[in-house]
Amino acid sequence: MSGLEDEIGLMAEEAVRVVKDRTGETLDFSEGSLGIVEETLDEASHYFADLPNEEASKLVHWFGCYLLEVGRRNYGGVYLWYEQREQPVLVVGEPEFHVAMITWDKVKGRLSGDTADNVPFFFEGFARRAQNAEAGTRALYV
Repeated sequence: MSGLEDEIGLMAEEAVRVVKDRTGETLDFSEGSLGIVEETLDEASHYFADLPNEEASKLVHWFGCYLLEVGRRNYGGVYLWYEQREQPVLVVGEPEFHVAMITWDKVKGRLSGDTADNVPFFFEGFARRAQNAEAGTRALYV
C-alpha cells in the first residue's frame, strides 16, 4: 500500500466510526452503503455551516475518502494526488481506459445542503462508466 492509500483508508474508517456512533449502522464499503452515507450527510447538512473549519474539513475528508474506498474496493484502481484541487483522485482502468473520481468537492456540496450533490447518484455515474468504459475512454467525475 502507498502512503496515500493508507491515509485514505484511515479517513474512510473514520467515516465508518462516525456513522456507527451516530446511527448504529455499519458501513461496509458496498455501493448499497451509500444510501446510509447520503442520509448521514443530509442530517449533518443542518449544522455543517456552524462547525469550526477544522471539524467541517474532517467530515468532508472522511466521507470523501469513504466514497473513494467504495470505488477502489469495487472497481480497483490507484490513488493519485490531484494538484489542481488539492485532493485525492481514484483512477481506474489504466492503461486501457481512464475513469477517475474526486469526491471532496461533492461531499462538501452535499454537506452544504445542495441535494443535487446526491452521493449515490454521483457514484452510480462513476460506476457505470468504470464498468462500461471502452479503450481510450478518459473521464473525470467531480
